[in-house]
Amino acid sequence: MHTSDWHLGRSFHQVGLLDAQAAFIDHLVETVRTERVDAVLVSGDVYDRALPAPPTVDLLSEALCRLHDAGATVVLSSGNHDSAIRLGFASRLLETAGVHVRTSIEGITRPVELPGARVFALPYLEPAVASAALEAEQRTHQAVLGSALARVAQVADPTTRTVVMAHAFVSGAVSSDSERDIAVGGVSAVPLDLFDHVDYAALGHLHRPQLLSEHVRYSGSPLAMSFSEAGQTKSSWLVDLSTDGRGADHVVAVPTPVHRPLAVVRGTLDELLRGPQHAHAESAYVQAVLTDPARPLGALDRLLARFPHLLQLTFEPAGAPASRARSELQVSTRTRLELCSDFLAHVRGGAGPTPAEGEILREAIEATRPEHLDEPSVAVSAPAPARAQADLQAVQTSLFDHEVA
Repeated sequence: MHTSDWHLGRSFHQVGLLDAQAAFIDHLVETVRTERVDAVLVSGDVYDRALPAPPTVDLLSEALCRLHDAGATVVLSSGNHDSAIRLGFASRLLETAGVHVRTSIEGITRPVELPGARVFALPYLEPAVASAALEAEQRTHQAVLGSALARVAQVADPTTRTVVMAHAFVSGAVSSDSERDIAVGGVSAVPLDLFDHVDYAALGHLHRPQLLSEHVRYSGSPLAMSFSEAGQTKSSWLVDLSTDGRGADHVVAVPTPVHRPLAVVRGTLDELLRGPQHAHAESAYVQAVLTDPARPLGALDRLLARFPHLLQLTFEPAGAPASRARSELQVSTRTRLELCSDFLAHVRGGAGPTPAEGEILREAIEATRPEHLDEPSVAVSAPAPARAQADLQAVQTSLFDHEVA
């Protein structure tokens, strides 16, 4: 069973995922029993943080005990989110119980022996740290992983299958928003042909399940961790290796249970509140994108009435340019009311205050304006940008109080 990127202890937009992760462990243990799985491979990022919370550690401890009791050998390698030292604690002792934890460079050429296969578990290799120990020619991801795989090739047994676990960004793969530290532009990518000599490469690091070749696959994360993963079917790979021949004989995806689906809804506030096409999102974690030309008042509370699990609300006014260059306001001859109206038009994408809003602005300005200062604003001694910033701060505070009331 090839899985990875458990990220135990992670939150999704401030919602803890530990219960959902526990449900995944239940599913995994049941699959091991029903499919009579010989080995479970976890290719890095077991934890979400280098210093996991006690309940998170307890969940991993329970998972390892249950997988062992179900009859599986367990192999874990450390990812970039894991503390290699903490995850690798007591690894030699755990090995006697059939739980193999590989977190160091020294362990990459020491395989885990399975019937008809040898598993080489490579931890995440940070070039700045691993290049010297691996005698890599360059301090790059390609150089250090290539050097590690060359060492594996030297000790591989041609009479048995070679399985490699690696935590890396392989060229041709697609990342998701939830990978917080994936470098873009190919800087961290390694070529696919590095794995040509192995029978199966169980990859971790990317959260989308992917098939790069018949023998090189990402399992992806068992749970969705960003709204960019909405619509993905999360799964683990069940891999059959016979005792003769090369490559994997049969690989099938085993979908993981969905604790709560994700939904991205888009439209005006009225469309989101009334549209029957959004009924599926009422029980999902929701990202709502409002396209109203002006930001509706009380949008969050009104949307929560229909979508109680709304986690993210963004505004993309219809017809507004994708990005607006910020220009320095010409404030030296503008009144405070004009400045506030300009600011409102800016954040709305062009729509200035309505007459009723203009009256609220006027009242707020009057309530915050020092008595000794008169309009127009050219009469003040403070520098115009500094004065404008102070005015806007005071008016925003007053407007906020007015809206709350």
